[in-house]
Amino acid sequence: MAVYRVYVTTGPYLMAGTLDNISITLVGTCGESPKQLLDHMGRDFAPGTVQKYKVRCSEELGELLLLRLHKERYAFFPKDSWYCSRICVTAPDSTVSHFPCYQWIEGYCTTELRPGTAKTICQDTLPLLLDHRKRELQARQECYRWKIYSPGFPRMVDVSNFEEMESDKKYALTRMTPCAEQGESSGNQYLPGFPMKVDIPSLLHMEPNIRYSATKTTSLLFNAIPASLGMKFRGLLDRRGSWKKLDDIRNIFWCHKTFTSEYVTEHWCEDQFFGYQYLNGVNPVMLHCLCSLPSKLPITSDMVAPLLGPDTCLQTELERGNIFLADYWILAEAPVHCLNGRQQYVAAPLCLLWLNPQGALMPLAIQLSQTPGPESPIFLPTDCYWDWLLAKTWVRNAEFLVHENNTHFLCTHLLCEAFAMATLRQLPLCHPIYKLLLPHTRYTLQVNTIARATLLNPEGLVDKVTSIGRQGLLYLMSTGLAHFTYTNFCLPDSLRARGVLAIPNYHYRDDGLKIWAAIQSFVLEIVGYYYPSDASVQQDSELQAWVGEIFAQAFLGRESSGFPSRLCTPGELVKFLTAIIFNCSAQHAAVNSGQHDFGAWMPNAPSSMRKPPPQTKGTTTPKSYLDTLPEVNVTCNNLLLFWLVSQEPKDQRPLGTYPDVHFTEEAPRRSIAAFQSCLAQISKDIRERNKSLALPYAYLDPPLIENSVSI
Repeated sequence: MAVYRVYVTTGPYLMAGTLDNISITLVGTCGESPKQLLDHMGRDFAPGTVQKYKVRCSEELGELLLLRLHKERYAFFPKDSWYCSRICVTAPDSTVSHFPCYQWIEGYCTTELRPGTAKTICQDTLPLLLDHRKRELQARQECYRWKIYSPGFPRMVDVSNFEEMESDKKYALTRMTPCAEQGESSGNQYLPGFPMKVDIPSLLHMEPNIRYSATKTTSLLFNAIPASLGMKFRGLLDRRGSWKKLDDIRNIFWCHKTFTSEYVTEHWCEDQFFGYQYLNGVNPVMLHCLCSLPSKLPITSDMVAPLLGPDTCLQTELERGNIFLADYWILAEAPVHCLNGRQQYVAAPLCLLWLNPQGALMPLAIQLSQTPGPESPIFLPTDCYWDWLLAKTWVRNAEFLVHENNTHFLCTHLLCEAFAMATLRQLPLCHPIYKLLLPHTRYTLQVNTIARATLLNPEGLVDKVTSIGRQGLLYLMSTGLAHFTYTNFCLPDSLRARGVLAIPNYHYRDDGLKIWAAIQSFVLEIVGYYYPSDASVQQDSELQAWVGEIFAQAFLGRESSGFPSRLCTPGELVKFLTAIIFNCSAQHAAVNSGQHDFGAWMPNAPSSMRKPPPQTKGTTTPKSYLDTLPEVNVTCNNLLLFWLVSQEPKDQRPLGTYPDVHFTEEAPRRSIAAFQSCLAQISKDIRERNKSLALPYAYLDPPLIENSVSI
């Protein structure tokens, strides 16, 4: 008689336990055990507990290949969900096998788990295991289906598919559930107290392994409700018309001020701070170094001579690499929208900046259109105060639109959703790349579904607060994706291509490169362990299907993007994985976490403009400036959004934190520990540097970076 000791760990989450009967079958190279009920006196599978059982077999089973969990009805109790973290099995010869699970198991079903040792398909030879990989991926591909949201968009998860899957047929590793196509939801409607429509049905049905935990959901609501009610009771969400004076904007979030938001309020109109934001604000990816001026920006040396001083000239500064351009060409054809029944306006500015001898980036000139001419004057710092301030505010409005739609939502949220989908659909749980990437996909599908249900839906918040509305958003994102390249995606390549490697005080660049290097070193070790040769990469059919699906579904098969459709060497795989992890974590933190800090003072990030760009100089007054900014209710609705997305709800997992033990081998565990140690040193260096800064830059401090796009 052979006795196997089985240790079953239930997750610590709210309602993670189950009252259902749980039975187990062990499958080894020499046979399989009888199905055995796991049952003690009292409740067996309470949240956060580890239960010990014995499984008796007539003889030893050999090397364990699979573990089957059978979840079945218990007495008259209704079916429920169970979060199984992991199962450890000790064989009669004291060999320990770890079976990671880390998933919700719903309804009555059989779930098959493999030992934690990561294996590519090339390393599996037994028909039983090859068949298991195939059935697992078939089940996932039936559960997670692609959907076209809009032409030119990265493909997204089809949440309507979840509604059709009954709870006892939901995500099971060995089960395939056929589903019919479903049309568009008709549940887009207003809710009491909400200023925009909400696509309710898309929020009601979410596959349990990708939805927010109860803790995170509760935290999100507690962040949202008090701030929203506070504005509602003060009448701000319904008040139309212009702000009476700029100082009134200070009182919107009187209880939600931060050091940075107060700094922005005090310094927003200064040219030096205007330039600083191109380096360390929420959109630090716009600058390109110039060696000559584009023809569409006809600036002469005489125009900027008073700014440059007597010891240099524009041509000299171009040759020195000190002249930079922020070009908002993508807004030139963007459709415009109406807010509160009034036409809004959009500009496509060109902003020229100079790196002065003191190391500060200063604006030199602003043209508010892509077409030079008498009706598109070039605004200069030497112009009257209100003309120059209005020109800078138009640039900040363009910054808002490009940042929110492309830098933030397209290049982190939507692309990371596509990476998560491809990982779930093409890589089995035992695959080393699945184990590596899974923590960096946590909650991404859920948060994007919430965004589509509340922000991007018709008459959602985008339609309520931005000058381009939903149609403009669709245009910007599709156009942005059509021009997005692999160079843009990879931080070192992007910095090099933009010519910004030598700018001083570029903390986003400096911190980002350190984190990129730490991720790259970690990934290099993982890939080197599982892929020792070019052939091991080329022959991994699951890996090739994964990268091929990303190329087809995220980048729509566009060869000019430069993204790989196939990987041929471990080096190519390391770069691709490094870029994915960096953009799912650090890049999202850099472009998301500071939105409230830099946007709480609305003139620094106006979401809309109510008057057209000025066609002549000398016409701007304090009143006309206020009448150009967003109305009160538009401002408050937008600032409420800034507050929510800048507050990561509870249930956080900072970069490099992996409480779910997917890798069980010693080598990857050592690599994880080294990665965490490297991140700790980076954090120490950042905090030491920040002590000497007037405005600390902490958005890329590793403990403040979430592992994944989850808010």
